[in-house]
Amino acid sequence: MKVSHRFESVAASSRIRLARNFKDYPFPGMLIRDPHAEEQAQEIIRIIAAELMSMDEFELYRMSEISDDQAEFLKDRGLISRDLLRHRKIAAALVSEDESVSVMINEEDHVREQYFIKGFDLGRAYERISGIDDAISESIPFAFDANLGYLTACPTNLGTGLRASVKLFLPACSRRRKMDLIAKYLTHKGLTLRGAFGEGSAAEGDFYQVSNEVTLGPSEDVLLEEVEQAVLGVVEMEIRERERMKAEGGLSLRDKIARSYGVLTNCLRIDEREFTERIAEVKLGVALGYFASGEEDATEMMAYLDGLVYTLRPSNVKRQRGELTQEEAESYRAIKTAESLRRMDLHLA
Repeated sequence: MKVSHRFESVAASSRIRLARNFKDYPFPGMLIRDPHAEEQAQEIIRIIAAELMSMDEFELYRMSEISDDQAEFLKDRGLISRDLLRHRKIAAALVSEDESVSVMINEEDHVREQYFIKGFDLGRAYERISGIDDAISESIPFAFDANLGYLTACPTNLGTGLRASVKLFLPACSRRRKMDLIAKYLTHKGLTLRGAFGEGSAAEGDFYQVSNEVTLGPSEDVLLEEVEQAVLGVVEMEIRERERMKAEGGLSLRDKIARSYGVLTNCLRIDEREFTERIAEVKLGVALGYFASGEEDATEMMAYLDGLVYTLRPSNVKRQRGELTQEEAESYRAIKTAESLRRMDLHLA
């Protein structure tokens, strides 16, 4: 679906996730207690890895072999889940070279296939993951029932096993206390609103996820259409609230945003929470047209700032710099933030 730059400043990324199990193997919840668990798990991992690596460049991460730091890094990137780490003895993940595809093995279900794409394009994401899904099913038949569809460990995933999610940047709706209204709007349409990293997570940096709640009954095409239409409605709400916020905010709003930029470019240390909050303020300033930057448009500037947030998460800082004290980590974050923002050449428009 083609959307305007204003829509792209709200819809940051899209994800399709498919939950699948194999008919000839115990589900992971039972497999972990089976005396032959490791042998069966490794067989599943070998078969899936061979199939995917014949299609594209994938890296295999066995949860039993990676360090806690590497696991935290993969989790921060959204490539693995907390639940996968609970099954470390039998679990693995295959991640594509560009990190657009992650296939988790022996999490809650035998397979959780994910495709990530920047912006708002659920159709393309579904098309890509469907090819991977078909390839896996040719290697090991899925557990499927003519009435219930794909059989999953949790009844909420029965049927299509499809979860379509869009990550939205909603600073205006959040600050203008419209999130309860949005949650009710989505619930009425059979969808749900979650935090930045999905179920059980909090809203971080004004990011939220919209996804379907129902997987049984409607077809994949119907589910995708329902999520798309609901997301378009939320995006329109956010754009209206930004316009009202800008019209009513005046100098006070510009001053608040400029102060956050000033802190980020001049502070000597900053913790992750304040960093995330102030970057969200700067992104809001970009979205409202308060900042300009050379030849980059607002969408490019916001994507750059999102990348900076990921780069400076604790697991990434540790990956880049090794073990640091809290003060050293906060100092490093402050230095890299100031360097990055100055490189963007942001200035008040």
